[in-house]
Amino acid sequence: MRTRLRRHARRIKVVIYQETLFNYKEHFWTFVGAFVGIGLIGLLNRYQLPDVDAPLLIGSFGASSVLIYGVINSPLAQPRNLVGGHVLSAFIGVTVYRLLPQELWLTAALAVSLAIVGMQITKTLHPPGGATALIAVIGSPQLKALGYWYVLVPVLSGVLILLLIALLFNNITSTRHYPANKNWYRFWQRKY
Repeated sequence: MRTRLRRHARRIKVVIYQETLFNYKEHFWTFVGAFVGIGLIGLLNRYQLPDVDAPLLIGSFGASSVLIYGVINSPLAQPRNLVGGHVLSAFIGVTVYRLLPQELWLTAALAVSLAIVGMQITKTLHPPGGATALIAVIGSPQLKALGYWYVLVPVLSGVLILLLIALLFNNITSTRHYPANKNWYRFWQRKY
């Protein structure tokens, strides 16, 4: 019994030690990826669409950046989840808002809960997708006026930009690999 407790205590110490290590290179690439991804969307919003009131940059992209630049091996951060989760949730959010625009509390609750279940069914669970569905319901009047265009711009276009930047910056070093699929590594490392 004592031996088992000591073994568990050693494992806990190792886990705590590994979790508190400060890896400068990891943090540097996380910062650069998130900065460039969000910054690029912001620049496009400012210079390419200055007359449009609907932003390209939505709040859920910040949460996605945490996953795809900071926790790149998480199943929730993989490209299928990133793109599928956002697009499906945006579609569900717009649909629910169009069906029940009067009752905000009901519309918000339905949009988020249906988005979560939809992502579970399609195996595209991405937590920021819930925020994407909610933004479709509680966003500005200009955002709501986009209707189903919200799914394409800002959601799909922004997610694709974040994904391209993640593929670039998460694979620059030999220690970071994104996505976590082993077949992707072989393709990425293939020399032509």
